[in-house]
Amino acid sequence: MRHFLDFERPIAELEGKIDELRHLSNDSGLNIAEEVGRLEAQVGRLLGQSYARLTPWQKVQVARHPERPHCLDYIDGLIDDFTPLAGDRAFAEDAAVVGGLGRFRGHSVVVLGTEKGADTEARLKHNFGMARPEGYRKARRLLRLAERFGLPVVTIIDTAGAYPGVDAEARGQSEAIARAIETCLDIRVPLVAAIVGEGGSGGAIALATANCTLMLEHAVYSVISPEGCASILWRDAGHAAEAAGNLRLTAQDLLRFGIIDAIVPEPLGGAHRRPREAVAALGAALGDALRPLIGRDGDRLRAERRHKFLAMTRSAAP
Repeated sequence: MRHFLDFERPIAELEGKIDELRHLSNDSGLNIAEEVGRLEAQVGRLLGQSYARLTPWQKVQVARHPERPHCLDYIDGLIDDFTPLAGDRAFAEDAAVVGGLGRFRGHSVVVLGTEKGADTEARLKHNFGMARPEGYRKARRLLRLAERFGLPVVTIIDTAGAYPGVDAEARGQSEAIARAIETCLDIRVPLVAAIVGEGGSGGAIALATANCTLMLEHAVYSVISPEGCASILWRDAGHAAEAAGNLRLTAQDLLRFGIIDAIVPEPLGGAHRRPREAVAALGAALGDALRPLIGRDGDRLRAERRHKFLAMTRSAAP
């Protein structure tokens, strides 16, 4: 059964009528194609109108949609001969961070990403995409592996943030995130990041400190979740919608501020409605982003990446 968001209720009602009509047609042999076509056109118009004027809070809801494609869906659709690599060689394997070797459009690459999981079992396995220190240390290991063999890196990010548990803090969560950011800034190979759902705080930027950062049209990227921000500022998570508007977390805001480099359009109604189209669109954008970086001098790549992030801090200074 398709999951509908609160603002999609009129669309849900129309699609329910379409399903009823189709079921009636199958049972009775009636030809009701004209009425179904009229309702489908109405659904298309409503989708276009609704998604053209989404509020920041509604964008957060879309970015969290359970049927939205996740990291492994993009890997399955875009990366040939993917070979997963596990473990941080220090403590444990962290399934929240997925990584390995594969081929993207004929080029050998290292792929890293955060995986939330598509069902209850997978979400528990991947800890809802919230990595522990060993996940970020695994990411550092694979980033250095990419540098050693001269392989471009593609990262696919969808996480509410790093895991905030006591065990993660005890094993050095903040240090692991900082070291991952440091490694992203230091490697001498192309690094392209794509935020496909939520980009939450340091847990996201640990893998998104890239030469080129892409963002899906209805993804969000922020220093804190709207609920967390509301709990701090208003002592009430019920102000999450207001916080979302003030955080400037949409792709459109972040492109204007120079935090990201390009927005990847989503199919009408969001990536969750046509996952294959969303995967193909991201593949085309990744190809366009990687093409000018492959073959570029490693020192130049590193210098450009560092300059890019230093320029953000200068532009944000009072």
